[in-house]
Amino acid sequence: MGELYIGLMSGTSLDGVDGVAAAFDEDGGTRVLAHAGRPFDDALRRELLALNTPGDNELHRAALAGNAIARVYADVVDALRSTLPGDAGPVRAIGAHGQTVRHRPGEFDGQGYTLQLLNAALLAELTGLDVVADLRSRDVAAGGQGAPLVPAFHHARFGRPDRHVAVLNLGGIANLSLLPAEGSVRGFDCGPANVLLDHWAQRHLGQAYDAQGRWSAQGRVLPDLLAALLSEPWLDLPPPKSTGRDLFHPGWLQARLDGLAQLAPVDVQSTLCEFTAACAAQHLLRHAPATQELIVCGGGAFNDDLLMRLRARLPGMDVLSSEQRGLPPLQVEAAAFAWLAWARVQQRAGNLPAVTGAAGARVLGALHHA
Repeated sequence: MGELYIGLMSGTSLDGVDGVAAAFDEDGGTRVLAHAGRPFDDALRRELLALNTPGDNELHRAALAGNAIARVYADVVDALRSTLPGDAGPVRAIGAHGQTVRHRPGEFDGQGYTLQLLNAALLAELTGLDVVADLRSRDVAAGGQGAPLVPAFHHARFGRPDRHVAVLNLGGIANLSLLPAEGSVRGFDCGPANVLLDHWAQRHLGQAYDAQGRWSAQGRVLPDLLAALLSEPWLDLPPPKSTGRDLFHPGWLQARLDGLAQLAPVDVQSTLCEFTAACAAQHLLRHAPATQELIVCGGGAFNDDLLMRLRARLPGMDVLSSEQRGLPPLQVEAAAFAWLAWARVQQRAGNLPAVTGAAGARVLGALHHA
C-alpha cells in the first residue's frame, strides 16, 4: 500500500482545516485513503483574521492561537485515523501547513519572512506522531517566495505527457500550476479569490460565503470598478510571485470603492467574481497560452458562477473540477502537504526553484519527532 502520511491544510480563506490520509509509493505516487475537516470556531477565526494586521500584545495572542490551531489539527488527525481501513498501517508523519498570518518574502531587509501559526510540538504531543511543519521558511531563506509549494505535487498527480495542463487552486488566494506536456513546471499566485468574495458575502449577507456563486450570478459587472481592481500593479509583476492578505484585504477593496457612486452590493459581488476569473485567465493566457486543460480545485471550485466566468474567458480550454481527475477539490491541497511531509522524511527537495525563485532545490520543513 505504501507509506502513510497525513496532510493538514488551513488556508487564507480562514474557514477551517482540511485533512487527508494518503499512501505514497517510492516514487511519490499518491492514493488518498481518508478525508476529514473541521471548521474554525468564530472566536478563533476572528483572532486569526485580526493577527493578519498589527495589534496589541501580538506575540502572546499569536502563541495562544498557535496552540488552538494545533488542537483543531489534532481533532482532524483523530477523525482521519478513526476512518482508515484496517490494513492501512501506521502513519509515518503529519505534514502541517499552519495558518499564514504574514507573508512578506524579500521585503524590509532584503530577506523578508513568511509566518504560519502552529504549535507543531504540541501537535506532536497530542497525536503521538512525527510532525513536519514550517514548510515555507527554508525556501524564503534561499531567496524564494516560499510559495506556491503545490506545483510539484500537482505535476506528480495531474501532469500528462500528451497534454498541456494547468491547475488553478481557488482558496483565499488563487494560484496557478503550469504543467506542460514537455518542459519545466511553473507556478505562481495570480490574485485574490475567496478572500474578497467571502468578505463581501459576510458583510452583506451575513453568510460565510456566497454558496455556489448564486448571489454574484444575480448581479451585473461594473466596468469602472472592474478596471480599478485590475489596475493593481502587483498583477502585472512577472513570476516568481506570491501574495496574501497583506495586499488583498478589505481595506484594499474599500480604497477602490471610494469615489465611485453608491453601488448595489450584489453588483460588487458580481464584479469581484469577474475580477477573480479575469486575474486567473489573464495570467494563464500570458504565461501558458497553449494550455488545453484547466483543473480547478479549492473551495472556489464549488462556485458555479466563477467557473462559468472562467469558461467564458478561456473558450479554447477544458475547464473542469479536480474531482473529474480523481481528487476532490477540498482534498488537493491537504494531499500536497502530505506529499511534502513524505518528501521531507525521504530527504527529497520539496520546492521547485523555477516556481519560487529560490537559489536551488531545498528539503523543506522542520521535523518534530513524536
